[in-house]
Amino acid sequence: MLIAFNKPFNVLCQFTDRSQPPRATLAGFGLPPNVYAAGRLDYDSEGLLLLTDDGGLAHRLTDPKHKQPKTYWVQVEGVASEDKLQALRDGVQLNDGPTLPAGVKLLETAPTLWERDPPVRFRKTVPDAWLAVTITEGRNRQVRRMTAAVGLPTLRLVRASMGPHALGDLQPGQWREI
Repeated sequence: MLIAFNKPFNVLCQFTDRSQPPRATLAGFGLPPNVYAAGRLDYDSEGLLLLTDDGGLAHRLTDPKHKQPKTYWVQVEGVASEDKLQALRDGVQLNDGPTLPAGVKLLETAPTLWERDPPVRFRKTVPDAWLAVTITEGRNRQVRRMTAAVGLPTLRLVRASMGPHALGDLQPGQWREI
């Protein structure tokens, strides 16, 4: 079984949380029993999360040697100049080593998304931009660290697709079997 789930902002990619007070988890969304996340999506990130009850499938979806592309829509703060975009395309030096080159495209308009609660802070005097970033690695907070390294801090991050699977029209908290 493979499930596409639109993970809301500030939800953990696990079914339990031992922190006090506990945070929202996947347990609150009526997902089928015996599925688990194939990979992770940060607590403060949104979008496509794949869940499965098949360990082999989870491995094929997440193991870096299979190089499954993951595309994110990223709202960044600042002017996304061509030299900053090219730096992302070339690969960025992070504290845990260089990243592989990324596919990066400046989006002319913001993707059509749901309202986030709480909303991203808006500042009239600070420009922002939306990027489509595709990576094949899966390091901890990688896209956020990459954009920060080129001077474009991430304001909002939404995973749009993973391999051949796309978020589509799922709203936050909704899921469908693939």
